[in-house]
Amino acid sequence: MSIVDKPPAYVWFNGSIKPWGEAKIPILTHALHYGTAVFEGIRAYPSADNLNIFRLREHLDRLFYSAKIYYLNLNYGVEDLIQGTIEVIRSNGFRGRTYIRPIVFVGFGGIGLDYTGFPIDVAIVAVPFERYFHMSAVRAKVSSWRRISNEANPPLAKAAGNYLNSALAKQEAIRDGYDEAILLDQRGYVAEGTGENIFIVKDNVAYTPPVNSSILLGITRDTAIKLLKDLNYEVVEREVERSELYICDEAFFCGTAAEITPIVEIDRRRIGSGETGPLTRQIREAYLDVVEGRNKKYAHWLTPVY
Repeated sequence: MSIVDKPPAYVWFNGSIKPWGEAKIPILTHALHYGTAVFEGIRAYPSADNLNIFRLREHLDRLFYSAKIYYLNLNYGVEDLIQGTIEVIRSNGFRGRTYIRPIVFVGFGGIGLDYTGFPIDVAIVAVPFERYFHMSAVRAKVSSWRRISNEANPPLAKAAGNYLNSALAKQEAIRDGYDEAILLDQRGYVAEGTGENIFIVKDNVAYTPPVNSSILLGITRDTAIKLLKDLNYEVVEREVERSELYICDEAFFCGTAAEITPIVEIDRRRIGSGETGPLTRQIREAYLDVVEGRNKKYAHWLTPVY
């Protein structure tokens, strides 16, 4: 996993650029105690002549609908946060691969669960970022923990509190000698990884769990679906049985941090040949062509920083 070696010099906090050391929050910040925050993970990639943020508007649109689900009313619009994202990268002078984390959170206003009238703070942080997984392909296990359901914590919101579920599954997987976990939904169907959506491939058809399998509607997932169709592959969104994980020809995770990451083993069962499969290799290359600015068809997905 990528580690942040040192904090950035500047962050965007409540409407303006501030030095890292001045962007402080109280210990009694509501979100710190109750997880009342929503956030995004966004990437920027260098191209021949610029640094481009990938699908920035779509990520920020999702941030706003996550906030809406949790009654978090921002004092900013999408355009404000687009400009704030560009400003924070420029302020730090980043030119290489960069990870951007906008976060909306309930600030200090009291200690109870009712946060009506509490301040809603907004921050954007950017850091240099190369790889999420330190390996080119991963070994995964099906977690004993189930994915949160819409009846408890809405999975469609990218909410901070939801990721306690992911953290439990991730820690279990690491301690059991795996790189990542796969969570099942409350009905026993495949949902997603701890921070990634999942695809399996059988007979050159790609399958991915639908929204009713307690998934986050990933922007990288949407990108992968479009690119697979460009490559003339059939893509089917449907419920996926756990046993299908073991008999598929290929499998891969996809997400902003993970990009397209092949899965070569699940629950000590080799997937396909045990190496990156041809479809996974194609979609990974196609994805990098888009984010690194080589596919002009999707140039509208890139927001230049400089």
